Amino acid sequence: MSYIRFASPGQNLNISHFQHTLEIPVLLNKGLCLAAMFPSNALLLVLGVVHLLFSVSALPFDQGSFLDFGMDANEEGLTMMRDVEDGSAGGAISFPEEIVCPFACICFNMVVQCSDLNLHYIPREIPHDTRLLDLQNNLIVGLGEHDFEGLSNLETLVLENNQISMVHPQAFLPLQKMKKLYISHNLLTAIPKNLPTSLVELRVNDNFIKRIPHGAFAGLDKMNSIEMGRNPIQNSGFAHGAFYGLTLNYLRISEAKLTAVPKDLPDNLHELHLDYNQIKAIELYDLSRYTSLIRLGLGYNKILTIDHGSLAYLYNLRELHLDNNRLSQVPTGLPYMTQLQVVHLHSNNISEIGLNAFCLDNVGAHQAVYSGISLFSNPVKYWEVDPNAFRCIRNQIGIQFGNASK
Repeated sequence: MSYIRFASPGQNLNISHFQHTLEIPVLLNKGLCLAAMFPSNALLLVLGVVHLLFSVSALPFDQGSFLDFGMDANEEGLTMMRDVEDGSAGGAISFPEEIVCPFACICFNMVVQCSDLNLHYIPREIPHDTRLLDLQNNLIVGLGEHDFEGLSNLETLVLENNQISMVHPQAFLPLQKMKKLYISHNLLTAIPKNLPTSLVELRVNDNFIKRIPHGAFAGLDKMNSIEMGRNPIQNSGFAHGAFYGLTLNYLRISEAKLTAVPKDLPDNLHELHLDYNQIKAIELYDLSRYTSLIRLGLGYNKILTIDHGSLAYLYNLRELHLDNNRLSQVPTGLPYMTQLQVVHLHSNNISEIGLNAFCLDNVGAHQAVYSGISLFSNPVKYWEVDPNAFRCIRNQIGIQFGNASK
């Protein structure tokens, strides 16, 4: 390799190999100048090199390894990793916040499961972001005023199968987003007060509720479903206006002590289940206010008679359960219920089926078109029934017959 050295005036400079030089390390000192003896072309080249050396101050890029990417050089030539965000370098290392969970419970994804732990009270330290709290199958005896403080995000509360007999009037006030309350299988004697207005579904089955006072559900205009079966409530236990303001779709009062269809239930119900009661008859106007019903459950009662015309109000009904009663004949008016599809009449005392019991005489008339009729376990002799009695049934397989075992 050939070298070029700049000299002070008067010094000789050997540039005989200049034309063949590929790399020219040049050392410059203050006070040095170029010899006037340079040929013009060579002098221009040397001046260009000198200009580049003075103008470039950054260190050359030298990647020693793959990990050198993402590193910056400081003023002293040392390297350091670039931070993802400005200002993060040199700060304290942050760790994820420790998840707080009640002792022996399981907390995951905003669900807190504290079931089957023999708890006698609502546990403390429930995460504030909890959406579902499961406390079923414990020994909780009451709900205090401050038991649910801080749980404003709770949407579902499961308290089934405890020993709850007392609920403080302010217990549910913090739960402004709660949609579902399951408090069946307890010792309640009344509907809890001040339920959240956000409530959509309430289950209070299998308690000791005997009376529903006026305004028991006041303000619950979002309520869609109530189940209150297996409570010792009688017809007289429903005060006038007990369901005032509700726009329910679903109501179950099965396994109670009803002797008739309650007369003051929400009039926009789609499903009403009154199974396993002691209802003895359906009178003419018992169902007149429930014109929106789609499914009606009256099975396992003691119904002996159904007044003529009492079913005419149910022009939207699609499914009718009258099984396990004491009917001696098919209820009148079924052919005129144009939306009716399924009728359960098994396990009664029906001994005869008339030609027009299910279908109208006029074939072209708008009438019920059934997909299923159950008539088994009745004393009717099915081989004596005229097949035309089922002419409006879509499929003959939908007819269920069988001899009574009584």
